[in-house]
Amino acid sequence: MVKTLSRLAKQSHEKFIPPQTVYEAIPIKEIYEDGIFVVGNPAVRAENRVVRFMKGLLAKLGFRRKGEKPQTYSKTFRFDDINYAIASKEEQEGIFLEYSELLNSLDSGAASKLTVNNRRINKSDFEKCILMPMDGDRLDEFRREYNQMLIDKISGGSGMIQEKYVTVTACKKNYDEARAYFARIGGGLITHFARLGSVCVELGAADRLRIFYDFYRQLTIDKGQLTVEDICPDTMEFNKDHFRVGEKWGRVLYLKDYASFIKDSMVSELCGLSRNLMFSVDIIPVPTDEAVREVENRLLGVETNIANFTRKQSERNNFTANIPYDMEKQREETREFLDDLVTRDQRMMFAVVTLVHVADTKERLDSDTETLLTVARKHLCQFAVLKYQQMDGLNTALPFGVRKIDTLRTLTTESLAVLIPFRAQEINHAGGVYQGVNVISKNPIFVNRLNLLNGNGFIFGVPGSGKSMTAKREIVSIMLANPNADVIVLDPEREYSPLVNAFGGEVIRISAVSGNHINAMDMNAEYGDGANPVILKSEFILSLCEQLIGGKGLGAKQKSLIDRCAANVYKAYIQRGYSGDAPTLRNFREELLKQVEPEAQEIALAIELFTDGSLNTFAKPTNVDTDSRLICYDILDLGKQLQSIGMLVVLDNILNRITANRSKGRNTYIFIDEIYLLFQHEYSANFLFTLWKRVRKYGAFCTGITQNVDDMLQNHTARTMLANSEFIVMLNQSGTDRAELAKLLNISDLQMGYITNVDAGCGLIKVGSALVPFSDKFPRHTKLYQLCSSKPFEFQTETERKA
Repeated sequence: MVKTLSRLAKQSHEKFIPPQTVYEAIPIKEIYEDGIFVVGNPAVRAENRVVRFMKGLLAKLGFRRKGEKPQTYSKTFRFDDINYAIASKEEQEGIFLEYSELLNSLDSGAASKLTVNNRRINKSDFEKCILMPMDGDRLDEFRREYNQMLIDKISGGSGMIQEKYVTVTACKKNYDEARAYFARIGGGLITHFARLGSVCVELGAADRLRIFYDFYRQLTIDKGQLTVEDICPDTMEFNKDHFRVGEKWGRVLYLKDYASFIKDSMVSELCGLSRNLMFSVDIIPVPTDEAVREVENRLLGVETNIANFTRKQSERNNFTANIPYDMEKQREETREFLDDLVTRDQRMMFAVVTLVHVADTKERLDSDTETLLTVARKHLCQFAVLKYQQMDGLNTALPFGVRKIDTLRTLTTESLAVLIPFRAQEINHAGGVYQGVNVISKNPIFVNRLNLLNGNGFIFGVPGSGKSMTAKREIVSIMLANPNADVIVLDPEREYSPLVNAFGGEVIRISAVSGNHINAMDMNAEYGDGANPVILKSEFILSLCEQLIGGKGLGAKQKSLIDRCAANVYKAYIQRGYSGDAPTLRNFREELLKQVEPEAQEIALAIELFTDGSLNTFAKPTNVDTDSRLICYDILDLGKQLQSIGMLVVLDNILNRITANRSKGRNTYIFIDEIYLLFQHEYSANFLFTLWKRVRKYGAFCTGITQNVDDMLQNHTARTMLANSEFIVMLNQSGTDRAELAKLLNISDLQMGYITNVDAGCGLIKVGSALVPFSDKFPRHTKLYQLCSSKPFEFQTETERKA
């Protein structure tokens, strides 16, 4: 027997005592707050609870009785899924090799368990988290429509969540040794999963117990802290080939025959059943030197058998006898195994594959079992039902960290890595905004930009792909669900006015002849980000003056004069505590005229057209509500002369609102449609770039919307902004745009298929490091769809169209 197996058998050996209660059927002896469990034969735990508590307390303090045996400790880590199913062949090979490295890194002094937990979403809990409560205002009608849409999306999906765990089990003398060991092991696991693009985190006691509570009870409780008593089901009944937990029926299967060739999709297909199930692989790594000796001994035995066969045939004068096929095959496989260990950086591992699934009825359980067996047979593997071992099988399949089944299979690293647990990423942020449905898993996508390092984003797509619809749907979600957030829209095509008006927002139409005015000199006390706000405002006025005089660079004297006049104009306003009317560009020009330097007179003359002339729309006091929760700046009618100046003034006005909101603890979401227009003007592009970098610390998030990806990426400023944005929605793209996005965001050819000739509302969404194909089909019969749709004549009757 291999020494590793012999050692593990001695460490885990305990006297078996049949459990008398449900509590004793769960193999948890002691629990520590950091998630370390003492596990083992549950019935051995049948001693006075006070004694157990004192033993646990003494163990924490480092005291142990003389001659007391070491205990078995386990720790669970949860890791995120990655996009293996939609990766290219080259990327899949890279993931496979990296996953093999992870398996090779597992400590041979411990046992590991990989678990895929297929968990059904608790519909009542899910609805409680995502549905918008009624507020008793004019928007409740829209909240009902939006809630119904979310319910329909959930009902139409698989209703399942997959969570993946690694449970490490080691025998240590005391808790302190176990804690130090798991800290070291955990660091290595986190590093290896990070190389795969997955995030690995260790689970505390409450999180680990929640896994078992969800499996055993499948109920909802409000208790934050769970105990072993809380997770215990009301009843547990184990039969020959199935078990009952409360009102649920369950069955444990194990992998009996392992095919010589297995596709890497087997695990995802097995776990694709929309039922509560857990698929586990227990892994026992063997030290390389011990493995080589074991395989050499096996090869020696095979060679001995062949030699004996040849000698016997010779004694019978049968000199032409061939070596039997089974012996030759055994020798060939053993040699290949030895070569793998010696020359190909493979490790020898023992594995046990178990699967437990649960159903509401016995008939459904039998049907699900047959489905799982059929999937396994399709991959030339054979699963079998554990007979008279359902309790041991259940405790083995669940991520406690124990192994009670001895159906071990000898594998190399690569043959074990074929059971790869990765399939598709999920994006489900708490408190997030609905962004469509994951095409692969059929689960809804919820994104909370507060969770991202940089929540700024872009929405790309050809005309008709659903860019505006995507932006408007997010605006609707923010306005209905987040009362602590404001929304600002920069609208160059007058597409957002119906939605803004319906939601009681403010539409500000800006043009040379409009009655709406925005004071370019508006400023609040928070504008300076903790410093003197006049300093930052003076920089804006310098840029504005350069634009007003034709984009020519200002000299040193001119800059000094502008800075002096800006400080003088704001002096009285600051002394009043930023109350009353702010100074205007007219006041600024009057201050310039008071200066004796001839350069001041030149500047005053150059800006006269925009202060006292026909283009003075930004030189008057603000007469619109810039404090509304929803503001739309309509810049469609800005003429050629006012366009560059108007965009600069609007961006500065937005910055005023962002800084004011930060002092109030409010978030601000800015949507800039046809953002490429801002990059056509140097000063507005530079101001936007500065704003893009700064808004994160203000609790604000910018979103740029455009179809001209290729043109925009030729601008270095725009390219830098895109590279630093963690939220990107890519709808149907043209050929040149696809090539540029693939190069910049490292999108594979297979993933590119999701943004090539697809329907409106379908594409890829990038959130942080996650890249997920999505579909967002908004129900057409709703008022929200009519407000958000940008398709002309879509809601006209046939008679109206003919007319």
